[in-house]
Order: sequence, then structure tokens, then C-alpha cells
Amino acid sequence: MKNNNIVLYAIIGILLIGLGSMVYLWTKKRSELNTCQNDNLILKSDMESMNQMLEGYVGGLSNDLKTDFKNMLETYDQLIAMDRTKADSLNRQKAQINDLLKQLSSNKKLSARELMNLKKENEVLRSIMRGYVKQIDSLNTMNIKLSSSLDETTTKLNETTTERDNFKKDSEEKAVQLKKGAKLQAYGITSKALRMKVNNTTTGTEKAKNAVQLLSSFTIGENLIATAGRKTVFLQITGPNGSVLPNRSNAKMDTDAGPQIYSDKKEIDYNNQAIDLTIYYDLKGQEIMKGTFKVNIYCEGQLIGTDSFTLK
Repeated sequence: MKNNNIVLYAIIGILLIGLGSMVYLWTKKRSELNTCQNDNLILKSDMESMNQMLEGYVGGLSNDLKTDFKNMLETYDQLIAMDRTKADSLNRQKAQINDLLKQLSSNKKLSARELMNLKKENEVLRSIMRGYVKQIDSLNTMNIKLSSSLDETTTKLNETTTERDNFKKDSEEKAVQLKKGAKLQAYGITSKALRMKVNNTTTGTEKAKNAVQLLSSFTIGENLIATAGRKTVFLQITGPNGSVLPNRSNAKMDTDAGPQIYSDKKEIDYNNQAIDLTIYYDLKGQEIMKGTFKVNIYCEGQLIGTDSFTLK
């Protein structure tokens, strides 16, 4: 019985010691809590005092941020006008800036901390904007360079085209001059009618009723520019009625004035030296009228000599 009492007293003692410890710890924590609350009140009071002290500066910062945001919006509008392909991403940045402007406008008394947070966001947005400016400006610079290069290429092409046209014109003019220079000339032309004598030889006549042949004798002059070789010389005799005395097959020659009927022709071997020749036109019993006959001599499509004669 005595032993039981001793154990009971021991337990009670332990409980009292534990309770006392808990009371001590609670009291200590309570004191620390009160101290924290007091410190918090002091900090809050200090913060309010600091905001009051910085009120003028904060107001200025708020106005600066508004101005800066508005300036950025104008810049983004200009960037969109410069590069429509980036309109979506640029408009998203504009929407974010407008949201921040609303925060500045709706809350007239922002704390210094809130304004500092807005300032940080402003700096981030400004950095993003600078990236867009640099990128779009680089593209525009490239476009300007490409445009300049294109203009330069176009100028060079126009110059080349002009040079080509001038060269072509010069070549054509020289070709015309060369053709003129290479043109053969017939001179000393004698054209007349022939009659048949009793001994079957011919002699000249001025009477149309006696004519059995017409002829034209001439000299083709020396020309060192002309191309040497085989050439065809055509005789064209036009009667008083304006009709050409035709060859047997009514064949035509090519001339600068177009295809024309000729009276007769003769092949020559031209070696750039003067050459004499006579071309005859046989009437073959055909009667011809009185009047003046015109004679044209052609070679290589060009008229190289003219003459005339009259029959009574």
C-alpha cells in the first residue's frame, strides 16, 4: 500500500513538471507572437510612411509609365504598318500594354511596390519591342538593298538594251551602206532595135516594122567591195504602152521593189573587174508598136542602169 502511494506521488510530480514546462513554452511563444505582431505593425507603419514620403516620386513614375506605354503603342502601330506579316504577334504585345495602362488608370493610388512591378514589366515589354524594331528594320533595310539592287540591275539591263539597240541600228546602217557600196553599176548603155539584112546578118534600125531583135549593150563597172562570183544580169524592156516585153516563160525576177517580169537575162562570172556584155531580146516575129521603149538593167535585185530608145 505504501509503495503504491509512492508511485502515485511520482506520477503527479512528473505531470506537474510537464505542465509547468508547457506553460513556460506557451508563454514564451505568446511573447514571440506579440513581438512579431508589434514588428509587423511597425513595418506597416514604416511602409505607409515611406509611401507618403515617396508619393510625389510615385506619381511621377506613374505618369512616366503611362507616357512610355502610349509611346510603345504608337511604335507598334508603325511596326505593323511596316510589316503586316507580324501583325498578330505585335497586336498581342499591344493588348498586354493596354492592360497595364488600364491598371495605371483604374487604380489611382498604387503602392511603390506595385509601380515597381509595372516598371519591370515595362522594361520587359520595351526589350521585346526593341527586338521587333531591329528585326523589322533589318528586313526593311534588306528590302531597300534588294530594291536598290533591282534598280541597278534594271538600269544595267536598260543600258545593255540601249547598247544592243544602238549596235543593231549601227549594224543595220552599215549593212545598208555596205549594200549600197557593193551595188554594181552599169554604164555606157546602148539600147536599140535590129533588122535582118539579106545576108542574114543584123544591123540597127529605127523602124518598128523592121525590128526582129532588141538589144542593150553596157559595161558593168569595177567594184572591189562587191562579192565576186556567178551573177545573173536581167534586161527589162517596157514598151510605149507601159507593158513589159516578157520572156518565154513569163518568169519573174526578185527586186527591191518586189517580183517583176523581165525580158531576158544573162549569166556572168564577175571577178570585181569591169566587164562588157550585151543582152538580146528576140521578137520571134512579134510586131512592136512605134514609140519610146524604156530599158532597165537589174543585178542581185537592184536596178543598176537605165536607158531608152525610140522606134518610128
